[in-house]
Amino acid sequence: MKSIYTFKAFLFFLSIWVLSSCHDDITTTYTYRTMMPIYLEMSDVRARVFTTEPAKPLDNPGKIYIYENYLFINEPTKGIHILDNSNPSNPINLSFIPIEGNVDMAVNGSILYADNYVDLLAFDISKIGDIKLIKRVEDVFTHMYSHDTGEIITFQDTVISTENPTWQRESGWLMDARMSFSANFSAAAQSYGTGGSMARFTLSNQHLYAVDESTLRVFDVETPADPTFVKPIDLGWGIETIFPFQDKLFIGSNNGMHIYDASTPSSPTRMALYEHIQACDPVVVNEDYAFVTLRNGTSCWNGVNELQVIDIEDPYQPKLKKAYSMLNPHGLGLAGDFLYIAEGVHGLKSFNVSDVMSIDQNQLEFLTNLKSVDLIPGPNSLIVIGPDGVCQFDYSNPSKLKKLSCIKVSNPVNVY
Repeated sequence: MKSIYTFKAFLFFLSIWVLSSCHDDITTTYTYRTMMPIYLEMSDVRARVFTTEPAKPLDNPGKIYIYENYLFINEPTKGIHILDNSNPSNPINLSFIPIEGNVDMAVNGSILYADNYVDLLAFDISKIGDIKLIKRVEDVFTHMYSHDTGEIITFQDTVISTENPTWQRESGWLMDARMSFSANFSAAAQSYGTGGSMARFTLSNQHLYAVDESTLRVFDVETPADPTFVKPIDLGWGIETIFPFQDKLFIGSNNGMHIYDASTPSSPTRMALYEHIQACDPVVVNEDYAFVTLRNGTSCWNGVNELQVIDIEDPYQPKLKKAYSMLNPHGLGLAGDFLYIAEGVHGLKSFNVSDVMSIDQNQLEFLTNLKSVDLIPGPNSLIVIGPDGVCQFDYSNPSKLKKLSCIKVSNPVNVY
């Protein structure tokens, strides 16, 4: 069976070579990241012992998460960096938790939840210098299994050098390989941490909610150290992000925004589906409106690039209030009347959104030199993540961001 996948991989690369050879462009060497499929046995993964490692440089940062004075930065499919962020002007890289297949995380009190391919792990982080794995919930993220082989289908972050990248750039097949790992500005309460707007994990009402491409999975975490899988809920295809607000869950997909009533937290029920053109779709929410960014790109098909403001006064009948053109918006964050939008390679924008009908007339800044994928308006700083690293800003004056620090990646490459 594996020989068949090897043959398919050969045909895949052969097809790229053939298509690329159809152009007579000037030869140029380009380096980029992409995700290559690999197949694993979960029994081998579970047999490995978890040991916290010394701090490592950031190589390909994915999700970001804030808990108390700590900053957690995911290295997609590899693990989680832990930084002391007591002083945002000088974050200190403390350690690294190696977790294969990890793309998401959430913190509940002194417990860190993280995915390990098809399993959910719970770590005791009460002693940040002595982190321990205390529970494994097996076989909950079953979408990663290959029905043909029983193996795990996953993807490995790979750096490739090639010539004449014109075809790849135009087709967009590699554009968002790492962006899909990128993270939910959480209306966090109790002792929960806060994630970015592109998160697939979130905490609300003593429950952990995790989404994949088609399913919402519910975990009871009333006893934080003992997460218990409750049930899966089918959402339909194209699910991307989840955002909690009050007793509701706002779930972004590439064809719309789902609103779920989570007042019975173990059994969320659908209230409405706001539909839009097919496009990547993170969302943040306040009392009256949902702010949704739509963008085109590899996994986003024929989408548009815009910010949509949706009236959610009646959550059973969400209505488009107004749409604004953007360049290529990714994650976003809301802090009171101020909205921050990551515009990918184009930079970072900020707006006053107190009047949702004139957002375009109230742009505050556009930092074109800051490639950005996602962000969190945290209690002490605005944290922005992008292909070049993680930067923090003093945003006490929303009209003028003041850079506090930047953690650069160890091996930056071009990201389209």
